Amino acid sequence: MNIFRLIQSDFQRKREIFREDGANPGALRLVLTDGTSASILYRLMKLFSRHFLGYPVAFFLQWLNRLINGCVIGVKASFGPGFVIMHPVGVVINSKVSGGRNVTIESGVVIGDEKGRSPTLGNHIFIGSGAKIIGGLVIGDNVKIGANAVVTKSCGPDTTMLGIPAKAYSQRS
Repeated sequence: MNIFRLIQSDFQRKREIFREDGANPGALRLVLTDGTSASILYRLMKLFSRHFLGYPVAFFLQWLNRLINGCVIGVKASFGPGFVIMHPVGVVINSKVSGGRNVTIESGVVIGDEKGRSPTLGNHIFIGSGAKIIGGLVIGDNVKIGANAVVTKSCGPDTTMLGIPAKAYSQRS
């Protein structure tokens, strides 16, 4: 998928999130909202990092993202279409992290390495403010990770993870 389609899919997903919350933002509001510049800088960084001679530009864009948005996304981190950072301040994502489609990240999230292994995220993932996902684990599709949860073990699809350490939450009828 080319860079423009990826950015367009990120915008579309962000618009869907706003609509789910009852808002109907225009294009200008989407561009100016918190986190959009972080996503765009990430996508541009990935574009330049694909070529050896583009690495200096990629590292400059990573530095710029840290300076402007207060977030660090590793140059080799990869996310599918629909990648949304709602609030970028304090977000740290290791270079070895990979994520599928429609991954949404709130502020203060850390997705990190442990002993050389980093998480793999499925599709349709929501990660709440302050959550930490550490180590070589796999997060299944359609997973919600609650605010401040610390995920250190893999979790299957259609799960909500809460607590420290995070455990699957099941709603009782």
